[in-house]
Amino acid sequence: MYYQSELHRLEGELRLRLDALDEQRAEMSFRRALEIAKQQQAKSWELRAATSLARLWGEQGRRAEAHDLLAPVYGWFAEGFDTADLKEAVALLSELV
Repeated sequence: MYYQSELHRLEGELRLRLDALDEQRAEMSFRRALEIAKQQQAKSWELRAATSLARLWGEQGRRAEAHDLLAPVYGWFAEGFDTADLKEAVALLSELV
């Protein structure tokens, strides 16, 4: 299923919104989303999943890990920098430095 990665990412976002203490299960959802996106070679879904996981890690004080996760995914893109996903990713990267 093409949208499976995005469904896992959204599950993680929902877990955080419904119960901010459910970070472990949210992280598992984000990691699964990343894994599926990589398997599908779906860079847009990978960017979204990496952004969600990096944001969570940044909030947990794991800023270096978050940056190291997101930077290479963001760096893969050569165009589309005016899209919401890439704008969000670059803004998060600047917060993580």
